[in-house]
Amino acid sequence: MPGNIPENAPQPADFKPVEWARDLLRSVRTAALGTLDRNTGHPVTTLVTVATDFDGAPLIMISNLSSHTANLKADPRASLLLARTGKGDPLAHPRLTVLGRFDRIEDEALRARAKARFVARNPKSALYADFPDFSLWRLDVAAGHLNGGFARAADLPGRDLIIDVGDAEGLIASEAGAIAHMNEDHADAVSVYATVLAGEQPGPWRMTGADPEGFDLAANDRTARVLFPHRVTSGESLHKTLVQMVREARGRAG
Repeated sequence: MPGNIPENAPQPADFKPVEWARDLLRSVRTAALGTLDRNTGHPVTTLVTVATDFDGAPLIMISNLSSHTANLKADPRASLLLARTGKGDPLAHPRLTVLGRFDRIEDEALRARAKARFVARNPKSALYADFPDFSLWRLDVAAGHLNGGFARAADLPGRDLIIDVGDAEGLIASEAGAIAHMNEDHADAVSVYATVLAGEQPGPWRMTGADPEGFDLAANDRTARVLFPHRVTSGESLHKTLVQMVREARGRAG
């Protein structure tokens, strides 16, 4: 995406494009998918649920019977629009467009990992995740455009949106077990993360994923993200950091 914003254009002091864009990637679960019609070449927009891989790359689970799947098979170039919703003017809320090319995940191990993250983020997808006509696709992000509301906009290269996970094999291997443990045995701690650290209202909060920068939470249709105080790359580090964070959050709440 060629930049269309003057390099020296002043930005509000509270506008943090990379931080806001990464948060939108991790927290929005429904997106407008833009593909190129395989017959006419015109842009076509459809609605999909999304999740993210460990590095932040968007994941979609789509049916082979869908028109957008046929479009991606013909031309993998695509975009996703992820928008925050809320009260008031919808154009006052942040939204992010990411573009690149979608690749179907063929490797069984990678597909199992992506499926686990997708279903954790979108529990209703478990109903069809194993249907033979459904497949998982990952977006190789080339660039993004963030609109944070009036007078807040930024063009971002893909490298600013995707994080490096080359040193996080230990975290990747232990993530599923750690998430299940937190949800099953420490629901009280998960609730504290959501209400104290993320500032959310109480609810049936559960942890849905972790990556080197933070972890994701969900309660029915609501989502939240909590950043770690430092980079986490192993299961042991994840455990220690989560214990430290819940102690600090309880102290703050008390």
